[in-house]
Amino acid sequence: MNLQPSDNPEDLKVVLEAALLAAVEPLSLADLKRMFEQDASSQSLASDVLRRALDELRAQWHGRGVELVQVADGWRFQTRAEMQPWLSRLKNEKPPRYSRAVLETLAIIAYRQPVTRGDIEDIRGVSVNPNIVKTLEERGWIEAIGHRDVPGRPALFGTTGHFLSDLGLVSLSELPPLEELGNLITPDETALIPELRAELTDNDAPRTFGAVIETARVSVATEIL
Repeated sequence: MNLQPSDNPEDLKVVLEAALLAAVEPLSLADLKRMFEQDASSQSLASDVLRRALDELRAQWHGRGVELVQVADGWRFQTRAEMQPWLSRLKNEKPPRYSRAVLETLAIIAYRQPVTRGDIEDIRGVSVNPNIVKTLEERGWIEAIGHRDVPGRPALFGTTGHFLSDLGLVSLSELPPLEELGNLITPDETALIPELRAELTDNDAPRTFGAVIETARVSVATEIL
C-alpha cells in the first residue's frame, strides 16, 4: 500500500485511524503531527487539515460499536457506552470502586479548585485522610497545581486533563452544572454533600466547574481499544 497522506485526504485518514486504534492513551494534534515530521512532503500538514480529517473520520465511525471522540488529552477510539452490558461479560475483574469520602473529596476539588486540604476539611467537617488525596493522585484525577501564600504554604489541588478524559470531556466548561448532578448519580454510589451545595450557593461560585462521577461506569465506558 503506497500511502500519500500529505497529498491524499483519504490516505491521511487511514494513517490517523491506524495510529488512534493502536494507541493506548489519547493522542493530541501534536502527537499526530509527529508522524509526518520526517516526511519532507508532509511538513506543511497544518493543524486545520488534521482536524478536518479527524472530524471526517469521526463521522465515518458514527453509529458503530466504537466511536472516535475528542477528550481533554486528545483524540481516541472508545467503545460506545451502550455496548458495555455485553463487553463487561468478557471481564472477570470488576472496575475499582471508591468510598464516599474519596468521591466527596473529588467533588469538592472539582467544584472549588484550587483548594487545600484545609478547605476540603472545612466543607466536609472532618479531617481528610492523606490516603484519600493519594488515591486521587494515583488515579490521575487530581494534582498539586501550586501553594497558597499563607504560613506553611499548603498545596493547592485541582483536577487534571486525565480526569476530564475519563469523563469523556474536553474542558471544565462541559462539566454539568451543580443543579443537574442529582440526575446523574445515585445516592448509594456517590454523593454530593449538602454542605458543598450550600457553600457554592452562598458564594455564588461558578456552576460550570466540576462534577461527581460514578466511578465504576467511567472505568468501563472509557475503555480504549
